[in-house]
Amino acid sequence: MARVLITGGAGFLGSHLCDRFLAEGDEVICIDNFITGSPDNIAHLFGNKKFTFIQHDVTNYIYVEGKVDYILHFASPASPIDYLKLPIQTLKVGSLGTHKALGLAKAKNARYLLASTSETYGDPAVHPQPESYWGNVNPVGFRGVYDEAKRFAEAMTMAYHRYHKVDTRIARIFNTYGPRMRLIDGRAIPAFISQALENKPVTVFGDGSQTRSICYVDDLIDGIYRLLLSNEIEPVNIGNPDELSMFELASEIVELTGSKSKIVFKKLPSDDPKVRQPDITKAKTILKWKPKVKRQDGLKRTIEDFRKRLKL
Repeated sequence: MARVLITGGAGFLGSHLCDRFLAEGDEVICIDNFITGSPDNIAHLFGNKKFTFIQHDVTNYIYVEGKVDYILHFASPASPIDYLKLPIQTLKVGSLGTHKALGLAKAKNARYLLASTSETYGDPAVHPQPESYWGNVNPVGFRGVYDEAKRFAEAMTMAYHRYHKVDTRIARIFNTYGPRMRLIDGRAIPAFISQALENKPVTVFGDGSQTRSICYVDDLIDGIYRLLLSNEIEPVNIGNPDELSMFELASEIVELTGSKSKIVFKKLPSDDPKVRQPDITKAKTILKWKPKVKRQDGLKRTIEDFRKRLKL
């Protein structure tokens, strides 16, 4: 049995990670300040004796009694509407929060995994994106607060590994979806599903030709788990290479929900990536991992979760 600390544990991905480690028989310490996470995501865990919740801002000193075997740093706003509204907090959790979490890993002699992002690649000039690609990021653009926070977090993680010999892992997470995503999240899938279920216009930015590659949350969590237990120090892409356009995704969701919604187009946000597709050769080779859940199946499960929470 391991003792696992997850920052941002009440968030979308963090809460699913809590579930996974508890299912493995481990003890979980969840830290969150609810800036974007929700108590609803972890409410089902409060009766579990192996689950501990600490409400705390990880940009401040983190104190935990006893041993800690693994630290997974998932605390951060992750949606454009969040980091545009919370730019300073986003930069602080990527810098100060990463520093505090790494400091705890050093003090506890714990293995540390950083939740990085495909946004480190920016608006990529290389497609699909391998881990060796250094990216094309606008550091002073609106999205730069998130992109550069994560790029700094990667640099800090490697510095702690090289200088302090902390045992570290870096996951570059691509677009992920599934139950517990916020209903009003700002990202494409929650927006499309909520709008379609309520028969409102489904809003696609630009002409809808920009692409994303979407991974169901169960697959993503399994990839993270395998990376944590691997010996790989360098960054690893975790995502689904099943690429499709935003117009195709919106159309598919309208069909799956049986919606009467029409698709409408809005101005493309600044620095919005035109393409996004992970090269997962490394994950396949080293982690023996690849996504298993078919997109239609994952979308159906997600739609059902949204339907329940919207009480439709």
